[in-house]
Amino acid sequence: MRCKFTFAAMAIAGTIFVYACGGSEPKSEDKTAASTEQPAQPEAQAEVHGTEVKAGDIKLDHPLNAEWVASGKGIYDMKCMACHKLTDERLVGPGWAGVTKRRQPEWIINMITNVDMMLEKDPEAQKLLEQCLVRMPNQNISQDDARHILEYMRQNDGEK
Repeated sequence: MRCKFTFAAMAIAGTIFVYACGGSEPKSEDKTAASTEQPAQPEAQAEVHGTEVKAGDIKLDHPLNAEWVASGKGIYDMKCMACHKLTDERLVGPGWAGVTKRRQPEWIINMITNVDMMLEKDPEAQKLLEQCLVRMPNQNISQDDARHILEYMRQNDGEK
């Protein structure tokens, strides 16, 4: 008798265990609804293009603005370093050493903020594309941030 009682208690405990541990699977009609739902996709960030910067629009200060240099370095580290070295060595894009000596400030700002425009109409930008074989992506950098990058480039070229 004791054996039957133990067996019955184990059977009941096992049934309760199986029932309690049973998953909360959706019913068969719920499974199809759940499987057709797509996870939410993050919205793609729209490209931002700056307005064209003309000669004389950029005022270079002496000495360099230390806050802008630090900000420009942070942006370089986050968005530019993967393709551009601070030396004259080409990585994916051209190295930055001497760029502020070779190019006008408005050219640099436009290249950072208006890549499409520059590649359409600027012969020097077109030559760079031919050399590097990779189009510079639009990094959605504002003109203010581009100005900070320019300040960092100036420091990199030895200006104080």
